[in-house]
Amino acid sequence: MTPIRVVCIEDEAEMIDLVSMILSREGYEVVGASGGLQGLQVVEDVQPGLVLLDLMMPDLDGWEVYQRLKSNPKTSDLPIIVLTARAQSIDKILGLHIAKVDDYITKPFAPAELLASVQRVLSKHQ
Repeated sequence: MTPIRVVCIEDEAEMIDLVSMILSREGYEVVGASGGLQGLQVVEDVQPGLVLLDLMMPDLDGWEVYQRLKSNPKTSDLPIIVLTARAQSIDKILGLHIAKVDDYITKPFAPAELLASVQRVLSKHQ
């Protein structure tokens, strides 16, 4: 079985490494993209099964990346989990109920929390 590709769009290399370590142990193939612009390109190139998206990035805000992915017919159905340090409940409400992201995880997170979210979201999208 081909591993599910997950693109992690994040401006901190250490966070990409952490996500990669957690998910690759479970058989996922993680491709990191440092920042929003690179993230959009990587998603187009590798056609992942899931995107993990940071909101606060210097080149292109995560919500802008989200809007571009959702407005592109090739990526509009792609499940997206937001991974962010923005822990305000209003941000979470905006993400889950207004923007309709598939899940919203605040940093720091437990490896089991990330894994459970990825598995839940992917099972809904199969």
